[in-house]
Amino acid sequence: MQTYFSKLVLTPELMPLTHVLATKLGAKLTEVRKNKTCSWLRPDGKTQVTVEYRNDNGAMVPIRVHTVLISTQHDETVTNDQIAADLKHVIKPVIPDQYLDENTIFHLNPSGRFVIGGPHGDTGLTGRKIIIDTYGGWGAHGGGAFSGKDHTKVDRSGAYIVRQAAKSVVALGLARRCIVQVSYAIGVAEPLSVFVEAFKTGKVSDRDILELIKENFDFRPGMMAINLDLKRGGNYMY
Repeated sequence: MQTYFSKLVLTPELMPLTHVLATKLGAKLTEVRKNKTCSWLRPDGKTQVTVEYRNDNGAMVPIRVHTVLISTQHDETVTNDQIAADLKHVIKPVIPDQYLDENTIFHLNPSGRFVIGGPHGDTGLTGRKIIIDTYGGWGAHGGGAFSGKDHTKVDRSGAYIVRQAAKSVVALGLARRCIVQVSYAIGVAEPLSVFVEAFKTGKVSDRDILELIKENFDFRPGMMAINLDLKRGGNYMY
C-alpha cells in the first residue's frame, strides 16, 4: 500500500515557496556550471531554503526567507572564500529581493571542502531524495521513490494524479491550500481510499471537493497511464 500527498500554496507554480526556491537554486547551480560562470563547480550539490510564513486562515503566506543553504561540489583549486562570493550568481537571480533582509542567514558550503561527490562519495542512486522529488516535506510521504520506476508503479503514477487533482482544486479557486491522499493495495485497481483536506481554506466543504475530484479523476493505474499519457516518454511537468 502506498500513500500520495500533494499540498499547494500560493506561488505561480502552485507549489510551496520553500520547495520552489530550493529547486530553482539547484537548477541555477547547473546553469552557472555549464556556462562557466562558476567554472569550479562540479555536478553534485544540495540546496535548502527556510521560509517564515504567516497563517492566513489556513493558507500559508510567505513573509521572508530565514535561511539559505547551498552545499556544492567543487574542484580542488577554488577557495572557500571564492565559493561564498561566487554563489551570489546563484542566489540573487533566484530569490526575490522582497524575501531577503539583513537578518537572512546564508550557509554556503558550511561543512568545508566538498571535492569528492556523486556515487563516488555517497553510494546509491535509486530511491534517494524522495522528499525533494515531491514537495520538500510539506506533504506527508508514503515512502515510495520516483527514480527507477515506470508508470505501472503507483509510487510514480499515483503521485502524478494527486498532483493534478490538488493543483486543479487550487487553480480553480475552490481552496487556497489542498492536500490529496490516495492509497492502494497491490492487485486492486481501485484505490482503497481517497482523502482531501483544504485546511479550512475551501469555498466549499472538503466533502464537496472530494466528490468533485472523484467525479473528474480516474485513480485506476491503467487509466492514469492513459489520461496522463505516461507511455510517451520524454520530459513533462505535472
